[in-house]
Amino acid sequence: MAGHPREKVIPDEVHQNQILRELYLKELRTQKLYTQYHVNPLRKIHTITRKPMSWHDNLEEPADARFLNLIHHTAQGPRKKYPETQTENQEVGWDLEPLVSVAPSSGNMRKHSGNVNPERHDRRLNHFRVCSDITLYKA
Repeated sequence: MAGHPREKVIPDEVHQNQILRELYLKELRTQKLYTQYHVNPLRKIHTITRKPMSWHDNLEEPADARFLNLIHHTAQGPRKKYPETQTENQEVGWDLEPLVSVAPSSGNMRKHSGNVNPERHDRRLNHFRVCSDITLYKA
């Protein structure tokens, strides 16, 4: 007789209160308050965070000179830590000296008015197209 509609029973406040009371009692039976914390032995990394409002965790400890030196050493850049590059990516930009000096010499600069870029007129770095009779004939 699944096709026959059943009348809905509207529970009154006493039954609602009884249902809620049973739910609360069931939660209280299964709930367990943990006050002692320990390290999980199945994890490889054993870390327990400190509690921020705990007075014994926030006591000032004397500074360890070896630890401070280690921290300062790790904060330095790679050029100050190592005499030469440690990775392939460090090779780019490791040497700060330019390969070609920027100082103008008499043979590399032409006399122009205004600002002159010595790197622009350096024949070792720039090989411009030159128009001559042969290049005009082939074009």
